[in-house]
Amino acid sequence: MLWYAWVFLIVAIIAAIFGFGGIAAAAVGIAKILFFVFIVLFIVSLLFGRRTSI
Repeated sequence: MLWYAWVFLIVAIIAAIFGFGGIAAAAVGIAKILFFVFIVLFIVSLLFGRRTSI
């Protein structure tokens, strides 16, 4: 999922360079959402991922 956030960020930068403001804004919004979803899932997996029973 972090890969998709990077891809949308790169698309936003390229669109901004060529002057497509609407596309750049949409791509940045999607990249932000994906990045925060990734962070939440990463924290949840850290908390609940490696439970061992003794």
